[in-house]
Amino acid sequence: MPWRRPDSGLGNIHSSPSAPSRNIDWVLMLAMAALSVIGLAVIYSASHSKFPLRSDTPYGFFFVTRQELFLIGAVIAMVVVMSFDYEWWKDHARFLYGATVMLLTLIALMNLLGVRGDETVLSFDIGPINIQPAEFAKFTVLLVAAAYLAEDRSDELPYHRFIVGLLIVGAPVVLIILQPDLGTSSVIIAMVMGLMLVAGAKVRYIFMISALSVLTVVAAVAARLVNEYQIQRFTVFFNQNTNDPAMRDLVYQGRNAIRALATGGITGKGWLQGPITNAPKDIPVQWADFPFSAIGEQFGLVGGAVVLGLYAVMLLRIWRIAHLSRDLLGTYLCAGVFTMLLWQVFQNVAMTIGVMPITGLPLPFISYGGSGTVTYFALVGLVQNVHMRRYR
Repeated sequence: MPWRRPDSGLGNIHSSPSAPSRNIDWVLMLAMAALSVIGLAVIYSASHSKFPLRSDTPYGFFFVTRQELFLIGAVIAMVVVMSFDYEWWKDHARFLYGATVMLLTLIALMNLLGVRGDETVLSFDIGPINIQPAEFAKFTVLLVAAAYLAEDRSDELPYHRFIVGLLIVGAPVVLIILQPDLGTSSVIIAMVMGLMLVAGAKVRYIFMISALSVLTVVAAVAARLVNEYQIQRFTVFFNQNTNDPAMRDLVYQGRNAIRALATGGITGKGWLQGPITNAPKDIPVQWADFPFSAIGEQFGLVGGAVVLGLYAVMLLRIWRIAHLSRDLLGTYLCAGVFTMLLWQVFQNVAMTIGVMPITGLPLPFISYGGSGTVTYFALVGLVQNVHMRRYR
């Protein structure tokens, strides 16, 4: 038989050690997959008892089935991101950023014109699919900010580049605050802080970002651009023992989330056996906003520790990949994903235990939601992209 060159590709031991397909970080991939599987179990557990089962529509499976479809789409998005060198994504960052700002502007105009009456518009509804530009802004803003900061090679970030970087991030953040979506805007701001620190920004620059962010939120509240529901969330945080009837639902939701965690004990009450999680109305929208309370009640301290441990593994792998990156751009991309993931996990768990205001931020890879799931898989795809192409 005539000799022929072995095919190159995934799993081919004869391909070059520097081939991208041979440098996937499988530890990071497996940790993410484990969290996604846990998420499916939690979504089903937290949602199946909230709606009556009918013979014609098995509504108890509605959310978990949709989440499975979201995960398929998210995996496809991740593979697409991994397939193109991150330099290619840098070259298209401005276009993606411009498209994101345009979509966010359209959302702002729809709210200003009252397209849906008193209902706040956060997404574009295309049939059964809701597309939230604010979620995708995490990906595009990271790309353009990292690309801009990577142009400077100095050890310390110059002041003029800091200001321009701030303006780049400021436009989409202001539009997201005006929706209002304070949770997502806080994630993007946290990402900016992480990028700026790694890029060599002085500490006083970071304080400047914090001050400007707080002032922007205060201005939005003073101008009545933030709806009453958002303001009530902060009011409830500072008055968690209030008996005000107007805040009853928010207080009820937060208190039951804490109760669910507290009654789970060491090993929990078992899957589908949580008296609070599986009650019809105790924690509304638990599968999206408070999945960690379901984990705590059903799987106890052990289950919560396993979930947080998986996040820690992901963060450690992202940190490692940032150090192995072939250039500053790759390091900055990983730093941004690291900061976003760390902040969003902290915020969701903290609001569940009552030490942070309720913002509606989902728990990455676990909470129900299409746009958020696709975005975080795409962000992990960026990190994998950096690792796969760490050799020149």
